[in-house]
Amino acid sequence: MRHIISLLMENESGALSRVSGLFSARGYNIESLSVAPTEDPSLSRMTIVTSGTDEIIEQIIKQLNKLIDVVKVLDLNDGHHIERELMLVKVKTSKQYRDEVQQLSNSFGGRIIDASENILIIEFTGTTTELDNYLKSLNNSLVVEIIRTGASGIGRGDRVLKI
Repeated sequence: MRHIISLLMENESGALSRVSGLFSARGYNIESLSVAPTEDPSLSRMTIVTSGTDEIIEQIIKQLNKLIDVVKVLDLNDGHHIERELMLVKVKTSKQYRDEVQQLSNSFGGRIIDASENILIIEFTGTTTELDNYLKSLNNSLVVEIIRTGASGIGRGDRVLKI
């Protein structure tokens, strides 16, 4: 099962390397990873998307908690959360298909952020499933390039990852 693990870690050089090293040393896969400083400049928030059984995820969380740089770990799948991913898609269009691509993109919440004579760059924000569904509905021969950030997530309501 896919899990989004969010953690607070000290904002120091080498901390990311130690976390990713934990995954590779144990043969766990990281599907996506994002890191950025928090409202406290001494801490960074890392969001890792990985897959595994409940036992494997439990083991990953235990191992993450043992790392000296890690302050707190939260499996967002253990409660209600909001997930979003950013995707930029470069699509080649001719005058014949331009309106059709624009309408399809609009119906999925896309926003055209750049347009030239034969290329549109469209920005999407949504769940991984929503972005996947857009790509499935788009003619593959039109896609020039896709950039995705991977999922970020935050607990809903009072569920907070803070020290």
